[in-house]
Amino acid sequence: MDLTDDVKFVKGVGPNRVKLLNKLGIYTLKDLIMYFPRGHEDRSKPKKISELLDGEVTLIDAICVSKMSEIRIRKGFILYKLIVRDDTGTCQITWYNQSYLKTKFKLGNSYMFYGKVSNKFGKIEINAPVFDEEGISKNTGKIIPIYPLTYELSGNVIRQIIENGLKQVENELEEVLPEYIINQYNLYDINKAIKSIHFPESFNDYNLARKRLVFEELFTMQLTLLNLKNKYSIANDGIEFSKSVKMEDIIEKLPFELTNAQKRVLKEINSDMESQKAMNRLLQGDVGSR
Repeated sequence: MDLTDDVKFVKGVGPNRVKLLNKLGIYTLKDLIMYFPRGHEDRSKPKKISELLDGEVTLIDAICVSKMSEIRIRKGFILYKLIVRDDTGTCQITWYNQSYLKTKFKLGNSYMFYGKVSNKFGKIEINAPVFDEEGISKNTGKIIPIYPLTYELSGNVIRQIIENGLKQVENELEEVLPEYIINQYNLYDINKAIKSIHFPESFNDYNLARKRLVFEELFTMQLTLLNLKNKYSIANDGIEFSKSVKMEDIIEKLPFELTNAQKRVLKEINSDMESQKAMNRLLQGDVGSR
């Protein structure tokens, strides 16, 4: 396993999908597993049909009680309808121009449907939901990551590709944080964090994964800045000003009294200017007016 491997070697990626992934900035295995979701949908908790509200997006667990009906509305526009039931009521499931669905459902079998509800005058309908047969949790029954997409690359496809990529690196990612840092701040290790940022078992699991990855990013940035500062201090001598020049001579001529904080900062600046070290400061203050 090499994180620099071309993404085309990941299971489920062919020549056409490589081009689509490249449009998303995904060229290597590392790019793929670091392509984090923009959010998550909780598809783990089904509601009863009688509880469904108009406009909500939710999950139901229901039994198929009708064969798929096919209604040709106009040329090139076909409506497919399915009736499902639970112990509280019935719901109509509809799709448009999805002929492959005609053979997907069997009378008496249970399915999970996730989609937007229409509840008008007691008629409950879910249009174009994603679904799974009972016992399968590909699209439902868990927390699902939602990724930024590109044309012709569906959410289901990119989820499956990322899942395949994660299987290739499972428990093999190199840890960059010292063990004592991980223990001190109660952080996930890198393998668990990467897996949980994509496919968390709960939202608390996601938050802990995000905490680890954000911590690593800030920690690395701080170390980089500190390293640059040390290199700059060693490599570059500052201009050493004469100690005979007193800043107090100028301060005493000011027509107002400086605050203690201002006096302290000016004293620090004066000390820095008299040393050989290069001074690198940002002096910030509020400007008052009358």
